[in-house]
Amino acid sequence: MSAATWDEFRRRLAAMPAAAPDDALLPTDPGRLRRAAVLVPLYEADGEVFLLLTRRTDTVEHHKGQISFPGGAADGDEDLRQTVLREVLEEVGIPETQVEILGRLPDVDVVVSSYRVTPFVGIVPHPFPLAPNPHEIVELVRVPLAVFRDPANLRLEERERAGRRYRVYVYAYGDHMIWGATAQIVKHLVDLLAAPERPT
Repeated sequence: MSAATWDEFRRRLAAMPAAAPDDALLPTDPGRLRRAAVLVPLYEADGEVFLLLTRRTDTVEHHKGQISFPGGAADGDEDLRQTVLREVLEEVGIPETQVEILGRLPDVDVVVSSYRVTPFVGIVPHPFPLAPNPHEIVELVRVPLAVFRDPANLRLEERERAGRRYRVYVYAYGDHMIWGATAQIVKHLVDLLAAPERPT
């Protein structure tokens, strides 16, 4: 992958607004949300960009068995960038010196667990001796970015919670279903890359 390609990611992220309204999300009171951060890990293999995701165990507190990005809750007033670097080391064994942060995507509110999640997009090394935390991660899921950029792999589903109906994005990849906040974050990234660049 050429440096120019990663520079395009960085440039587009820098130009993205801090918030992106989306009617697929159930509105939430921001005053009740806790802070969290995830890494959207990108790497290059054989000339193709991949996303590194994780499948959570059935014993974690939130989102059992779901596909997610590495990340977690902030400790107190911890800087969210530090949160995400700490969590990536704890969950998949990549030290912060090996993560190059390219920028941020818009925050996503997670209704079920009452978190406001800040996604950081970053480059991670490949190949690399990853060490998934067995208490949190049951499987690493590597998905070509092209899969998410293909509209045939995306659908919108209706769900119900506390008597209110709302919509969620769902991506299909083999036997994996990627949905909820993770799919929302992926769609933000895909939309960002598909949008025409503004002239400088």
